[in-house]
Amino acid sequence: MIQLQTEIEGKRAYFGAVRDIFHSYGCSFCSNFDYDQGKFDALLWRDGGESIYLRVPIYVLDGALDHSSTLIEFGKPFVIKHVVNIGLDHNENSFVTGTTGLDQFQTPLDPDDYIYDKSRWTKAGEEAVQQVFSSINGLLVS
Repeated sequence: MIQLQTEIEGKRAYFGAVRDIFHSYGCSFCSNFDYDQGKFDALLWRDGGESIYLRVPIYVLDGALDHSSTLIEFGKPFVIKHVVNIGLDHNENSFVTGTTGLDQFQTPLDPDDYIYDKSRWTKAGEEAVQQVFSSINGLLVS
């Protein structure tokens, strides 16, 4: 994981006001969230089972993340690399998975793999956050 130095950390906004802007930059709001915290993700690179993501954590200050009027604060963005098994899953559920396709998600082989060329991914992540930040800057609250 590479933690990024950006202007967005600690800034506050209303979730509904910034969600669409994040989406317009290719960042999706992760469906795996708690009502008091979540994250925006953007895929920076993928090759086979390896993926590098930009993550921008958000924390609820007032409300819950299923409401547009929720006041959020941005955490420290970071870049992370996931390595997934793109082959067959050979565990006790593999028969069900193979015959029905019901289990489409396998546990990552490494959810926080080593990132080579850190300067490249630091720069890519910081530039992506800066683009989003420039677009939401007028929507920030004190």
